Amino acid sequence: MHHRPLLYPALVTLALLTSPASADGQRPGWQEPLLERLQTLAAKQDGELGVYVKDLHSNLAVTLHAKELWYMASGIKVPVAIAVLRGVERGDWNLDSRLALAADDFVDGAGSTNQYGPGERLSVGFLLEQMIIYSDNTATDRLIRLAGLDAVNALVGELVSEGFEPITTLGDVRRHIYRELHPSAEHLGGRDLLRLRQARKDGERLDRLASLLGVPRKELAPISLSTAYANYYRSNLNAARLSAYGELLERLADGQALGAEQTRYLLGVMGRVKTGSKRIVAGLPDDARFAHKTGTQRERICDSGLIETPARGSAQPVLIVACVQGEPSLAKAERSLRQVGEALTASGVLQRDALN
Repeated sequence: MHHRPLLYPALVTLALLTSPASADGQRPGWQEPLLERLQTLAAKQDGELGVYVKDLHSNLAVTLHAKELWYMASGIKVPVAIAVLRGVERGDWNLDSRLALAADDFVDGAGSTNQYGPGERLSVGFLLEQMIIYSDNTATDRLIRLAGLDAVNALVGELVSEGFEPITTLGDVRRHIYRELHPSAEHLGGRDLLRLRQARKDGERLDRLASLLGVPRKELAPISLSTAYANYYRSNLNAARLSAYGELLERLADGQALGAEQTRYLLGVMGRVKTGSKRIVAGLPDDARFAHKTGTQRERICDSGLIETPARGSAQPVLIVACVQGEPSLAKAERSLRQVGEALTASGVLQRDALN
């Protein structure tokens, strides 16, 4: 079914925030066209679309369902990176410090870290770049173990006034999902998670889960794996308002999250991201620079970051956070995010005229 664009009227807004660039009453004309395009796009969705856009030069924003909670998936890796780099700034470790992998660090997913075994020692810099560029879950959980999960959540609370729910390890994401099927799943180890992921079809994965837990298949809850995911999403773990995630990125961009050196480093790494090539970046101008992080899980995808273009010169970037949920087809969901990028481009906010 298609969702009407004004299904939640209070959450579809065009924000006109006071700023020096708009104080004379003359505001750039990109907001209304962008909101109209986003509403049209949202009306055609089988799932739901949420978008938060803010021009950090003018302080003007356009939002679509941005005050709702959205599952951020691997978007949580940006605050993990900030926490790790704060440790670098304090002198607790550096990017060349080597960390030993433990058996419970292993989580299924992309990246190169799973090619190594328990006890292998990998540098902080390698793990951080695997986490951001390739969205490596094992690298993430090792870095969370370094920085401390409490420290990651405290950092988010420091940088963002409200709108973030608790962040967990990526291994615990899997355990929470499988626990919907059987309570003993909370004891699954890292290698168990890898073996579960090797079962591609849902039925095969449930069979393997029962085998790993040492219980008959009939003892699993009589629900599908998709229902287990849906139940997990309702917990709101690793979720945030899009406006809150945007605030986190704004704190990174304006130097409040990290010092100048580590800010440049992290934004540089985010500019080299290899995931999400069919998402927002596919709809941006060829000369745009997009420092971003993607997130992907069953019926949930996001793409969030900071956009600079030569036309805007040295002006502060345009910030975007966009998610699609409830769309079973990854290809369709990614196409929607590409169309968000196209709508942003067509609005003119990435051009010099938006700075007037």
